[in-house]
Amino acid sequence: MEESDSYSCLFQAAVGSGGGEAAVRRSPHGRQHDEAGRRGSKSIRIGEEADMLNKLRVTQAIAEAGVVAVLRADSAEEVARMARHAIRGGIKAIEITMTVPMALQAIQQLAAEYSSKADPASDTYAIIGVGTVLDPETARAAILSGAEFVVAPAVNPDTITLCNRYAVPVMPGTMTIRDIQTAMELGVDIVKLFPGSAFGPDMITAVKGPLPQANIMPTGGVSLANLALWVKAGAVA
Repeated sequence: MEESDSYSCLFQAAVGSGGGEAAVRRSPHGRQHDEAGRRGSKSIRIGEEADMLNKLRVTQAIAEAGVVAVLRADSAEEVARMARHAIRGGIKAIEITMTVPMALQAIQQLAAEYSSKADPASDTYAIIGVGTVLDPETARAAILSGAEFVVAPAVNPDTITLCNRYAVPVMPGTMTIRDIQTAMELGVDIVKLFPGSAFGPDMITAVKGPLPQANIMPTGGVSLANLALWVKAGAVA
């Protein structure tokens, strides 16, 4: 959702199979190897579960924040200043678009300051994400820089797959119910309705008829004057 050009309102574990009895008998150390394999599999499961819990935490935090500040600027320094002002003003989710020169530098700096090292219960905590992501390579670079969520202008299966691999929420732009269904089938938790100004709140109401489980975040065409209508229609944030 958008108050201005700079702000938007939102919002198989791989389990190793143990070898059979014959496999254990092939080596005098087979049992130890088998047990080590089980311990390794357990570690993998625990790690993946932790990643998925973190993804769920971020997704819920975006929805609870209700507002995501979408920031664009002419430099990394300027966008970082904008982000700090927004966070001090109470915004808990920040999206730095890749149209900002040296955007990854700003994301890395802000993530270290507000999300990676901050206590989620503190007033200084905020979720730092990346927007205008066009391909999986950019998504990966942003995630490695500290981005906790990824926003894209359209449904790109490769980008979605990459984000799912890293257990990072991805919100692709959609314009049709087919786009929305495709994104959901690819594992997307929140879809972006873009541009929201081309549809209005009635679009969400219509989509939630056949797809009541869809979490939709309108971007564009949202203002203080019509915000209540979007929320009433079922916008996730």
